[in-house]
Amino acid sequence: MLEEVERWLTRRSWSADDRPLDRLTAARARDPRRARVSVVLPALNEEATVGAIVEEIRRELMEKVRLVDELVVIDSGSTDATADVARRAGARVVHRDAILPRIPAVPGKGEVLWRSLLVTSGEIVCFIDADLKDFSADFVSGIVGPLLTDPEVQFVKAMYDRPLGEAAGQGGRVTELVARPLLNLHWPQLAGFVQPLGGEYAVRRSLLERLPFPVGYGVELGLLVDALHTVGLDALAQVDVGVRKHRHQDGQALGRMAAAIYRTAQLRLSRGHLVRPVLTQFERSESGFVPRTHAVDTEERPPMREITEYASRHAA
Repeated sequence: MLEEVERWLTRRSWSADDRPLDRLTAARARDPRRARVSVVLPALNEEATVGAIVEEIRRELMEKVRLVDELVVIDSGSTDATADVARRAGARVVHRDAILPRIPAVPGKGEVLWRSLLVTSGEIVCFIDADLKDFSADFVSGIVGPLLTDPEVQFVKAMYDRPLGEAAGQGGRVTELVARPLLNLHWPQLAGFVQPLGGEYAVRRSLLERLPFPVGYGVELGLLVDALHTVGLDALAQVDVGVRKHRHQDGQALGRMAAAIYRTAQLRLSRGHLVRPVLTQFERSESGFVPRTHAVDTEERPPMREITEYASRHAA
């Protein structure tokens, strides 16, 4: 590990307990306009978990204390009751397709995160995955904390243990097999991030609006790498929030995620294009193995500040 990264780990890695809520609310009170916090949950068919997450954030961080100003669930085309459950739990629900209809939406998590900037107003934007189980408000307060208390910090990732079933620390298979090797080999300054692909992170809007967003699963890697090049390592940080439990993907879904992440890395290394941006996987049928070919995400959305509607809104 680079000496620079070892120093960064001592200066920019914290625990959620390092910043109690009373310290955070006091920091907000000193500059409430610049400390507005928006929490965004991208959600696709997450009726089983989204309600409990919304209720926890509302109760602990909007009612008991005033840390979060707006809580928005972006529905990415759910076919279950995700939107109704989230709305009843107290979130504002916006459908992906209702945001910036001038540009037709494409499937993908990054697409939803990018569009969320148009329907939120906080100077700090906190993304939380909607499939988390046994959710704690520390996931939000922990990663928002450094942004409220340290003006030099601009991007904060959550770090945590990820159990796989009953096995501790066995989650994050795409991280260990794809993302971590890529980062260590090509962006060694980012080798200190425990969960580089984690879906829980908080960022200053002034940085987010300058970054391109890969539309699919590559969004976390893309944002992290581009943030490094835009603001430097010392503006990035991570906070330990404990244990993350969520719904695990099957092996083929992980393969598609890995391909998208590799493509995102490759684009940033060369700013070129894949020769053939597709991935073929195999499924067993009664007659043997059947190939299934999937397109790899090859589209990215431009920095939000280049979008006319966004620029007009923030100039008003």
